[in-house]
Amino acid sequence: MAKLLDAYGRPLNPSLLREEQAAPSVVGVRSILGGHPAQGLTPDRLTRLLRSSEHGDATAYLELAEEMEEKDLHYLSVLGTRKRAVAQLEITVESASDEATDVANADLVRDWLRREELEDEIFDILDAVGKGFSVTEIVWESSGRAWWPQRLKRRDPRWFEFDPADGETLRLRGAGGPEDLWPGKFAIHVVAAKSGLPIRGGLARAAAWSWLFKNYVLKDWITYVEVHGQPLRVGKYHEGATEKDKEILLRAVANIGSDAAAIMPQSMLIEFVEATKGGGAGADLYERFANWLDRQVSKAVLGQTLTTEVSGGSLAAARVHDEVRRDIMRADARQLASSLNRDVLRPLIDLNRGMQARYPRIRIDLPTSGDLKLFAEALAPLVDRGLRVEQSVVRDRMGLPDPEEGSDLLSPLGAGRDLAPGATAGASTPLPRALHGARPPGLHTPGAGHVCHAAAPDALDDLRGEMLGEWRLAAAPMADPVRRLLEEAGSLEEARDRLAELIGEMDLSAFEDLLARGSFSARLAGRLEAPLERD
Repeated sequence: MAKLLDAYGRPLNPSLLREEQAAPSVVGVRSILGGHPAQGLTPDRLTRLLRSSEHGDATAYLELAEEMEEKDLHYLSVLGTRKRAVAQLEITVESASDEATDVANADLVRDWLRREELEDEIFDILDAVGKGFSVTEIVWESSGRAWWPQRLKRRDPRWFEFDPADGETLRLRGAGGPEDLWPGKFAIHVVAAKSGLPIRGGLARAAAWSWLFKNYVLKDWITYVEVHGQPLRVGKYHEGATEKDKEILLRAVANIGSDAAAIMPQSMLIEFVEATKGGGAGADLYERFANWLDRQVSKAVLGQTLTTEVSGGSLAAARVHDEVRRDIMRADARQLASSLNRDVLRPLIDLNRGMQARYPRIRIDLPTSGDLKLFAEALAPLVDRGLRVEQSVVRDRMGLPDPEEGSDLLSPLGAGRDLAPGATAGASTPLPRALHGARPPGLHTPGAGHVCHAAAPDALDDLRGEMLGEWRLAAAPMADPVRRLLEEAGSLEEARDRLAELIGEMDLSAFEDLLARGSFSARLAGRLEAPLERD
């Protein structure tokens, strides 16, 4: 057997694949316990922490990134939203060709992707979005000559460090110093918010300053609430009060603040002075600053803010913001697929089938039903005109599995029926039911001086009945935006002002398709001169 090489050209050692290289240790450099640099963090300490990560010691930075997710609910929410959006996308496998070997290789990968744990494992791999990189150890299982990635096990990023020479090559921290990662054992995923060193590309680094300032704002806000959030208690005593009377009054005022109950002589008086309106303005300042910082974090993580808060805005603006978020999802999905193809798919194929000249590809695409519809509509006429397309390419694009041997298969509409005179096999537009089986006495080709007879009334009546039965479904995509507008609008004036925006939302394709099919069928009926009475 030829020597197997990984994607980096390093030889695979099957005897090492059954062992775990990066398992945690109770003592040593790979402990599950860590520090908490967020406690007492100041701008000066944060600066030193970030610089240390650039110089090779990223432990404190990675621990801070972990604490940011634990202590800031907004950052946890938007980062989790971005990761889960990609982890839940459908994963397909594209065969290298329709040859039996390539199809079998693709089927092997598809079998592995059906694992229920895969979504959770991908979520852990996407930890790289916040920290800049993630390392997942592949736990291989072998039975006879079959090799199978049984688990993709997350490894703490603190246990790894980048080579100081290039800042990109990862090594495992060991008792004797950094160790090279075993080939075929790790899936390394890098997500960079900007170009540069991987350790400087994590979103946690960009969000750290907003997180720190928000902590200061919340601390000041809580202090402000403690001082101004409850009324001031003022005790009044008469001129002849003794020191003992004053102590009694002071104790009564203090007890009201803690116990909400107190007793005192009848001659004494306590007043409650409510907080001034100026106090409310101060509280609003803290809230607006904290919300502003949250919006900056939303922009960094999701690229926009409208999907995390409702603060008004037009439908067009909401669409733009959603498209920005989808662009980020698409980029994350492409990078994730690249990492899986390089570090998981290739060793899976090589260990089971040997090195290949070409490999299948994992694809992670956004669910774009509109794109699939356009793809199908554009492909069908080209195939009818002789374009040769591999079935595996179309199935992979549509997310459809290869049919099993002997299974029931769908067939084209009208397959097996007698074609009408003049029709050709494989026509993309089926004949209406009113014309199937019609046997006209003769077929005339219009020419100079020839006038076509009108189509048979019964055929056109049947065609009209068919089209009337479909018009509601065809018109629904045009009417639905108007119906939603009328439900959402608060007044007729608002509905009138927003009506012009709906033109771009109306989907005319179904209605146009119905009219095109009806026109084609009516024209064909006229050409065939279908009789009034069928035999």
